[in-house]
Amino acid sequence: MLLNFKLDESFIQKYSQIKPDFGFNGLGLLTYHRTYSRLKANGENEQWFETIRRVVEGCYSLQKEHILRNELGWNDTKAQRSAQEMYDRMFTMKFLPPGRMLWALGTPIIHEKKVGQALFNCAFVSTKDIDKSIVDAVKPFTFMMDMSMVGVGVGFDVSGEHKVRIHQPEKHSETYVIPDSREGWVKSLELLLASYFGQHFNTNHTHKIEFDYSLIRKEGEPIRGFGGISSGPKPLEKLHGQIRTTLNQVNQKNISITVIADIMNMIGQCVVAGNVRRTAQIALGNAESEEYRKLKDYQWDSKTETYVGENAHRAVYGWASNNSVLVDNNTDFEDLAKQTAINGEPGYVFLDNIRAYSRMSDPADHKDHKAVGTNPCGEQSLESYELCCLVETFPSRAESKEDYLRTLKFAYLVGKTATLVTTTWHETNRVQKRNRRIGTSVTGVTNFIGQHTLDIFKSWLESGYKEIQNWDEIYSSWLCVPKSIKSTSVKPSGTVSLLAGVNPGCHYPEFNYYIRRIRIAKNSKLIPQLFEAGLEIEDDVMDPSSAVVAFPIHNEGKSLKEVSIWEQVSLAVFLQRYWSDNQVSCTVTFKPEEAGQIKPILDFFKYELKSISFLPKLEMGAYAQMPYEAISKEKYNQMKSNMKADFSIQSFEDGKGEKFCNTDTCLI
Repeated sequence: MLLNFKLDESFIQKYSQIKPDFGFNGLGLLTYHRTYSRLKANGENEQWFETIRRVVEGCYSLQKEHILRNELGWNDTKAQRSAQEMYDRMFTMKFLPPGRMLWALGTPIIHEKKVGQALFNCAFVSTKDIDKSIVDAVKPFTFMMDMSMVGVGVGFDVSGEHKVRIHQPEKHSETYVIPDSREGWVKSLELLLASYFGQHFNTNHTHKIEFDYSLIRKEGEPIRGFGGISSGPKPLEKLHGQIRTTLNQVNQKNISITVIADIMNMIGQCVVAGNVRRTAQIALGNAESEEYRKLKDYQWDSKTETYVGENAHRAVYGWASNNSVLVDNNTDFEDLAKQTAINGEPGYVFLDNIRAYSRMSDPADHKDHKAVGTNPCGEQSLESYELCCLVETFPSRAESKEDYLRTLKFAYLVGKTATLVTTTWHETNRVQKRNRRIGTSVTGVTNFIGQHTLDIFKSWLESGYKEIQNWDEIYSSWLCVPKSIKSTSVKPSGTVSLLAGVNPGCHYPEFNYYIRRIRIAKNSKLIPQLFEAGLEIEDDVMDPSSAVVAFPIHNEGKSLKEVSIWEQVSLAVFLQRYWSDNQVSCTVTFKPEEAGQIKPILDFFKYELKSISFLPKLEMGAYAQMPYEAISKEKYNQMKSNMKADFSIQSFEDGKGEKFCNTDTCLI
C-alpha cells in the first residue's frame, strides 16, 4: 500500500542499525512483537524502526490528505523536517502513540478501508434516547458491537430503563444470511433487537428473525486485516440465543437496567470468544439504584464449584464490564464504600465535576456540559458516541524539562491528527469533528517522582499544559479545525508502558523486585527463542496448551507495600489539579486494614475528583503462577544473569493489536 507521505530513505537507514531501548529485561521486546509488529510481505515481522516509520508516515499522510483536500497549502520540506523529529522521539520512546495507532496507522484499515475508529482507544454510548425511534433503540447496542470488534473499549449507561416495551415477535420467520464480515455480525444484532423492539414504536407485530451462518468462515481460518484466527459462527450463534432467551423472559415488559446490562455484556462476551478483538466495557448507573448495584451480586462457592447469589446467572457474562456509579457532592458513600471494599466495585464517576471543570486548579468553565459518561478506564469524559485517542508521554525518559516540552508538541500532534479521520458512524463523526477531544497522557509518573521531587513534577506539568494549549492554538489554525475541547489526561497504560519500561500511568509497582509472568501458546515460534535467551519457561498449570514465561523485573523507588491508600488518591488529585483537563484513571490498591478508609476518602476528596476506583490487594500465593510474584534481590540477579545480554526474536505472525487502553484491571 502506498502512503502519500514518505520519510527520506537515508534518514530511516540510520535507525535500522540502532537497537531500541525496550524495557523490563526483554518484556518490552516480547510485548512489541506479540502486539504491534505486523507481518511484512516476505513473511517476516516488522522491526521497531519499520513500525515507527509506518506510524509516522501514516500520521503525516492523514495531515497531507486533509490539507490538500481543503486546498490549504502543503509544504513538503517543513513536513519532512517535522516528521523526522517526531520519528526520533517515538523511536527513542520519549513518547508513544496509543497502541491502537501503533497497530493500525499506516495500514489499509485506516488509509483504504477508512475504518477510522480503529485508531481510537475507547468510546462511550448512552441509552437515554432509546425511546425516540426504532433506530435509536437499537443503535447503542450495535455501536457497542461494531466498536468492540475493531478493538475499541466502550462505556455505556443504563438510563434507557423502562423506555422501551419488549414484544416477542409473532409473525412468520424471515431469514438473514449473515455475510462474513464485521458489518454482517453487527447487522444480525440490529435485526434481532429490532424484532423485539419494533412493536413498541408502530404497534404492528414484527417478524421472527432466523439466521443463516453458512457464509461465516470456518473455525481456525485467519482473519485478514484485523488479524487473529476465526472462531467460526459459534460465538455469534450463542449471542443470538442468549438475547432471545433474555428478551422472551421479559415479553410485554419494559426494558430494565438488568436487561440493558445483560445485552451489552453478552456482546462483550461474544467479541472476546469470537477471537475478533478483545475489548473493555464500563457500565454507569445511578448510585441509588438497588437493581443496578446488585448486578454483580454473585460469588464463587469453592465447595459446590458454582456461583451463588441473587444474580448468579449473570456470572457467565457479567464479568464483561467494570461497573461504576454516578455520584456527586451530595452522595452518601456509606453503603457504596462497604460494597467497594468487598471486590473493588463499584467505581466512582463524579459527573458534576466532569461537566463543570477542566483542570481542577482552574475556574469552572463548563466546557463539557454535554458529557454523559467516560471510557472504560475512566480517564476521558465523553459525550454519547464520542471516541478518545490517548497518547502517552514519559517524563522520566526526558533529558530535561526543555526536552520534555518539545516532546509534547509531537505527542499532541499525533492526537490532533487522529481527529482528522472519519469513522463509519455519522453520530461519532459529528461529535468528533466538533470537540476534537484528545488525551495527552503522562505515564511513569511514579518513576519521575522517585527520580526528582513532587515540586519539580508540578513545574513540568504546569509548563507542559500551557505548551499543549499553545500548540493547539497553532495547529488548529493551520488545519482550520476547532480547538480541542480538552487535551490532557492520565491513562492507566498497559502494554505501551511495558515497551518503555516505566510504571503504568500514575500507579506504583507491586514490588521492588518481582517476576512478571506472560502466557504464550506452546506452539508459538517464540517459545524456543525465549528459551534460548535464557528466560525461565514452564507449563501453564491451568491451560495445557500454554506455557508461562517469567521475566525478572526491578523497580526503583516506592512500591505499593510502602504507599498508603491516602497517598495513592492524593497523587490522583494532584494530577487532576495540575495536568488532566479530562480525567485521571487511578485504581487505588488497598490493604484489608484500609477498607474502612474508602468512605472518608470519598467524602474528603469529592470536590477534587472526577473518577476513582479501588481494588483490594490480592494476597501473594492466592493462586499458582500469578502475573506478579515478589522475589528477592538475589533471585532477581540470578535470573538476570541467566539471560543473554542482547537477544532478538521473530514471532512470524501478525501483532494482535492493543486491547484498548488496557491494564490488568479493566481488561476483558
